Amino acid sequence: MTDETVYRTMLFDFYGELLTEKQRTYFDLHYNEDYSLSEIAEMTGISRQGVWDIIKRAEETLRSTEEKTGLIVRFQETQSAIGEIETALEALCGRLEGETKALALELTEKLEQLKG
Repeated sequence: MTDETVYRTMLFDFYGELLTEKQRTYFDLHYNEDYSLSEIAEMTGISRQGVWDIIKRAEETLRSTEEKTGLIVRFQETQSAIGEIETALEALCGRLEGETKALALELTEKLEQLKG
């Protein structure tokens, strides 16, 4: 899976509800379900070009929304920071004993929950 594929999936996951029903359906069929433009056109009774135009407008809407809000960028930064903290806590756990180690392990578990 390419970075662009992952990014499109994240755009859809974060902002898909902002699309019209038709845009959401066509985008999902094409990018997530791997239907060709021809297959979608045949299913819906419109031209391949019509399908492509709807998908492109949907993608423009998703990208524009991300540019304005930056939610995906912040999510990725948060996930990265959680990973770094988790790694540091695991290293720290190896050096601790008793109640302090138990607390560090508890914090590691909470971080794991945050990562989802």
